[in-house]
Amino acid sequence: VGPNGAGKTNILEAISLLTPGRGMRGSRVNEITRIGGAGGWAAAASVIGPLGESQVGVGIDPGQVSHSRQVRVDGDAAKGQASLAERFSALWLTPQMDGLFSGAAEERRRYLDRIVAASDPAHIGRVSSYRNAMRQRLSLLKSGTADVTWLDALEAEMAGRAVAVAAARIETAALLDAAAAEGVTAFPRASVMVEGLIEGWLNEVPALEAEDRMREVLAEERRHDAETGMTTSGPHRTDMVIFDRSRNMPAAVGSTGEQKALLVSLTFASARMIERTTGCAPALLLDEVAAHFDPNRRHALFDEALALGGQVWVTGADKLQLSALDDRADWLCIGSDVPEQ
Repeated sequence: VGPNGAGKTNILEAISLLTPGRGMRGSRVNEITRIGGAGGWAAAASVIGPLGESQVGVGIDPGQVSHSRQVRVDGDAAKGQASLAERFSALWLTPQMDGLFSGAAEERRRYLDRIVAASDPAHIGRVSSYRNAMRQRLSLLKSGTADVTWLDALEAEMAGRAVAVAAARIETAALLDAAAAEGVTAFPRASVMVEGLIEGWLNEVPALEAEDRMREVLAEERRHDAETGMTTSGPHRTDMVIFDRSRNMPAAVGSTGEQKALLVSLTFASARMIERTTGCAPALLLDEVAAHFDPNRRHALFDEALALGGQVWVTGADKLQLSALDDRADWLCIGSDVPEQ
């Protein structure tokens, strides 16, 4: 707890950066460094996850020009971010997520991919490989001198990765939907599904046939993609669709309060699903969540968060709004006059 600007959210963001992706603020690696500082940043912790206890760290060195962060596990450099997902997972609720249901599909894809990666770390590599092949193909098409054999090879790789990514998303969405159906006391129950070209195919045909279809589509769209500078079809267009289950109403059309409540329900369902698939509950990072709800819902929110069995971090400017946690939490008071560390 502490006044606005004291640095409460920074602590939660540091924890979130120990998971794959850009963390709870969606920051690029060069956006995290202190303005006017020497450059570079790091976050490190002892974590307990599916593989037991590990020492993990992430960051960039001062002056580093690469746009990828370095990852270390138990003192050694690690390849990629999958090693983080194997050892630690975290979910977060922040004020910036209020537009998740009504905003761009990209944010919902990122949300779903974080859930997939928590139980299937290899998903990170599949998504990365697909996007890398997609960028290479698009670069060739825009050059106007593309080698057909090279394009065929890139499109074959894209098709294989695309189907694997879509299949993992479908499986995770089904598990998440089942967990969401259980509901959370005082909060609406969510319904979850994924919508996309390949996802639709996989409901009808085997994966190999879906790969063939994807290769055909990519070949047919070469001219159009070259002209627009964008890849028209693929799992980068997939959307996660969320409904209020009890009213069969799209989450995007609910009121602000209804969307906040449904987001809490979805987050807790995600935590239950991860615990069941990995045997280890994720850490929950709840940034200024109590301010949105009445006392009854605050109690229900904290009861459910603690019942999940993982570590929970909560921030608030008003300690009274967190009174439901009085003797159930360790309290850290952060003042705006505390010297920067």
